[in-house]
Amino acid sequence: MSRIDVTEKIITAKVLQGLKWADVADRVGLSKEWVTAACLGQMTLTAEQAAIVGEIFGLSAEDQKWLQVVPYKGSLPTAVPTDPLIYRFYELVNVYGSTFKELIHEEFGDGIMSAIDFKMDLQREPDPKGDRVSITMSGKFLPYKTY
Repeated sequence: MSRIDVTEKIITAKVLQGLKWADVADRVGLSKEWVTAACLGQMTLTAEQAAIVGEIFGLSAEDQKWLQVVPYKGSLPTAVPTDPLIYRFYELVNVYGSTFKELIHEEFGDGIMSAIDFKMDLQREPDPKGDRVSITMSGKFLPYKTY
């Protein structure tokens, strides 16, 4: 048994039960974005959160322990993603990454946007030309220190 096996159990149960990530997140009491990442093996759940997720997906006590282990973050199987949707994010960073970097440095100085002190919101944005995906990402700015 491994964390990957538990992720597969969660995905299987989600499909078979016809669940939505937002419904799972409501039960856990956190955002759909964070709970989805946790269920996909990218975040660490507390014992209480793991018990709720375990109840929803029919996981054993052993499975729930795996949800509480700090994961190896980064789940893409290849350096350049092949899934078309994920590839578009890769493409977005390739095309706009230097722009993000330049504008963040101009506004904040030399540093990075945290992916640890971070939040994200994903919403559907109705548009007469076809609905749009709206993603808001907010990460704490961490300046580089001199020493």
